Amino acid sequence: MNPIIELEQLVSMFPEPEGQPLYLKAEHVAKEATPEPYRQMLVHELHMTVTMESFHKCAVEVIVIDSRFENELYLRRSLLKKNGTEKIVQLGYVRFNFEYVTKCVKEEILAGITPLGRVLIQHNVLRHVDLGAIIRFTAGPGLVKTLQMKEGQITYGRMATIFCNGSPAIDLLEISSPLE
Repeated sequence: MNPIIELEQLVSMFPEPEGQPLYLKAEHVAKEATPEPYRQMLVHELHMTVTMESFHKCAVEVIVIDSRFENELYLRRSLLKKNGTEKIVQLGYVRFNFEYVTKCVKEEILAGITPLGRVLIQHNVLRHVDLGAIIRFTAGPGLVKTLQMKEGQITYGRMATIFCNGSPAIDLLEISSPLE
């Protein structure tokens, strides 16, 4: 599938107010062409929770902005912020099929207290992160507001699928706050 089409599908789960796009431009970037420090941050098959904590040298907290069920899928828009601060480090969009995890995992994710990656790790869910695409974003009003960016400023994100117990359970869009 075309990564930009998939990106638009994930972002459209929680549209910005009319006339206020999340980004002005989104471009698929080759993994090898991703500049540092974004390459270190995004080009891997690990959970972003672990990567963000390692990169920022502190624990991260989740803030669920919005969530809902659509048919059998759980949709969520959330932020990760540095523990004990107001510094946002990531915006995330999640499309989760709970069919592939236990009731306990589902309940903890729905509670919205612990970052998704941390829940999967703590519950020893057999998982594999399949990195789909790296995206270069030019900030629009949505990213300006959400990630405290300047309009037109550049940041990067990634799309990935997490396989739980051998099945594709989670589609993700994870956008890093600017690192420069």
